[in-house]
Amino acid sequence: MVEIDTLDHKILDHLQRDASLSLDALGAQVGLSRNACWRRIKALEDAGIITGRVATLDAAQLGFGLTVFMQLRTSSHTADWLAKFSAATKALPEIQGVYRMSGDLDYLIRARVADMAGYDALYQRLIARVPLSDVSASFVMEEIKDTQRLPL
Repeated sequence: MVEIDTLDHKILDHLQRDASLSLDALGAQVGLSRNACWRRIKALEDAGIITGRVATLDAAQLGFGLTVFMQLRTSSHTADWLAKFSAATKALPEIQGVYRMSGDLDYLIRARVADMAGYDALYQRLIARVPLSDVSASFVMEEIKDTQRLPL
């Protein structure tokens, strides 16, 4: 783990809120010059702490109004199966998150689709690529909080 100081935390917190800030604006907000701010950001990127910068989009306005959590169980736990599963989920752009779980559930998938027909199409494409023992789904009725921000 890379050691970061208070100024790094401030930079990261501001970038999590708005990664489009100019170096001048960011520097002013954290009390650093433009160049000092750039050097710290570059160091944080080189250390792998900043892994990318993205725009946050309104999924519903772009036709992806339904969030689904798919709970999966498999009877196979081989390296070959896992490689196929990993490749399959990475190839399906509707899938936003894939998590190997403890307990009764093997995997949890978070996906965004247009509607139930979109979910069914995603389900059909997934099961055609990799064998699964059980798939169930839960659909989000209301998003109360959805963030990628870490509590710095």
